[in-house]
Amino acid sequence: MAIRADEILKEIEKYELAWDWHTHTTFSHGKGSIEDNVKEAIRKGLESIAISDHGPGHLTYGVRRKDLPVMRAEIDRLQAVYPEIRIYLSVEANVIELAPYVDVTEEDLRYLDFLIAGYHYGIPHGHCVGNWLDAHRALPEGAGRKLLVKNTDMTLRCIYENDLRILTHPGDKGRFDIGAIAKACAERDVLMEINMKHPKLDAAGIRTAMKEDVRFVISSDAHVVKNVGIFEGGLSRALEAGLDPARIVNIRRKDR
Repeated sequence: MAIRADEILKEIEKYELAWDWHTHTTFSHGKGSIEDNVKEAIRKGLESIAISDHGPGHLTYGVRRKDLPVMRAEIDRLQAVYPEIRIYLSVEANVIELAPYVDVTEEDLRYLDFLIAGYHYGIPHGHCVGNWLDAHRALPEGAGRKLLVKNTDMTLRCIYENDLRILTHPGDKGRFDIGAIAKACAERDVLMEINMKHPKLDAAGIRTAMKEDVRFVISSDAHVVKNVGIFEGGLSRALEAGLDPARIVNIRRKDR
């Protein structure tokens, strides 16, 4: 049964965000520094935050590999300054069609606490031109259906062949079989993200994904400092879909 908008608003007020593991900084194309994001997370009462700038394979705003040790050192420094919050370094890797199906190397992983990944335009070996044309209705339907198979296949390979913590904005920027992706995430214990910056997963996608035994996470995907720790729109989408909030790992009831 559909939940009314006023009921959703009342339900959202009962919850708060515990942690936000998808935020961006000036090391890719965010607007704030690592410390800016950390201070905003503390202000909003978060237990932990991850700096997850875009993977190095992105042609316009990927993190530079030479900056990963700089970011690692800065986070280690800030952890001593702000012991009240746990600060992690991650990368939002780009899903690609070539092994290892993400644009990070073993050397890159040495600097990270964990890895998250999602599909983006602007990367080689990711069907980006086709997906962009398909999104703008410039491809025949048959080509679009073929892209769905290709997009889903490379995403499944990414999930099964990497140690991912979160699959970011699944279903965004292309056609994907969300049911198959949810099944893979459930088997690999990868969190499916409900993203505050992108519309995917939308309510329909959540309804499809929740049929599998998969867990969800709400991420701000903050590119500006004030958006660190926001979650309300994501929770609204989840409630609209009928998802039990207990399946969202990083929200908690205020009256706990």
